[in-house]
Order: sequence, then C-alpha cells, then structure tokens
Amino acid sequence: MNNWGIFGKLVKQKLTEEQVAALFVETTFDSVEAGWPLVAEFLNECPHFVQSPQLNPEDYGRFLLAVVVANLQSIPKHFEAGVDRRLVQRICAKFARAIGISNHDFTTKISAYRSFMKQVNQPSKKLDRGMARLVLYKYHLMNHQEDYFSSMSTPHPQLEKELREMMVHFLWDWEEFVETYRVKAQPKLEV
Repeated sequence: MNNWGIFGKLVKQKLTEEQVAALFVETTFDSVEAGWPLVAEFLNECPHFVQSPQLNPEDYGRFLLAVVVANLQSIPKHFEAGVDRRLVQRICAKFARAIGISNHDFTTKISAYRSFMKQVNQPSKKLDRGMARLVLYKYHLMNHQEDYFSSMSTPHPQLEKELREMMVHFLWDWEEFVETYRVKAQPKLEV
C-alpha cells in the first residue's frame, strides 16, 4: 500500500541530459516516421489544392526538421539556463549521428529552418502555425493552390487550420515532462 499521498507527486524520476536527448530523438523519429505518411496523404488529397502535390510518404526529411525545430524552440521555456543549451546540443549531436551527417551540418540546417520558420510565421509565434507553414513552403505546396493564394504565396486559411491541427500532435509537452522528470545536469558535451 502506498502511503506517500501528496508526497508521491513531489518525487520525480531523475533523467540525465543524455537520457532526455536519447528519448527525444527516438520518439521524434518514431512519431515522424509513423505520422508523415498520414500528413502526406492528407495533403495529397486536400481539396484546397487545384492539383495533388503527390508527396512521397517516405520523404519525411524536411518534415522531421520542422518537427525538431519547433520542439527545440520550446526547451528554453521549460529548463533552466545551461541545461537548456546542453540539451539542445545533445539532441542535435544525436540527430546528426542518426542521419549520418556532421554535427555542424545538422546544426546549420536547424538554424536555417529556425530562421525560415520565424520569417514565414511572422507576426505569430505559435509553433503549430510555424510548423504548418514550414511544411507548406519546404514541400513547395503553395504552387498547388488556386491562383489567388498561390500568387500571394500564402496558404488557404482552411488548409492552414487543418494542417495546424495535425502539427500539434508532433509537439512535445515539455511542461508535463518537467512535472514528471527531473533532469540531472551533466558536464558540457564535447563536439
């Protein structure tokens, strides 16, 4: 019998930064590999396009980067200074290793995607909107819309709304994560 009562909620499971990074990378790959075919199918059959973009359900690289960028942007809001930077460094190093490119090349891609997301998402700072717009731009989907929206290089409002509703499923709930786990600081990662 558990007599901990309220104190049971105060005891958090400890994870190292390395464990958090490994968990994040693994679950992100899993969710993107399982989710991108559904997103691609939705976009291929979307009534807001004048022609189907015929997205490949296996071409999830740009989508993966959009998901990673959005989730990394939330980390500083939920972790103390220092831990947040080390977590991002560890996550980037693990992704780079997993896809077989240098850490520098991966962080350069992430930085470019982040800048582009900020640009296409202005004035909003909502991550689901930024992710939806990254997908629309990076997969060149604006060209498949009717002329009115295509010429303005802006998404059809209903398309954007529906895509945003899908994107929230790829965002980590960092708030719940930090309520459940305590991240144990580690020495700086050498890259």
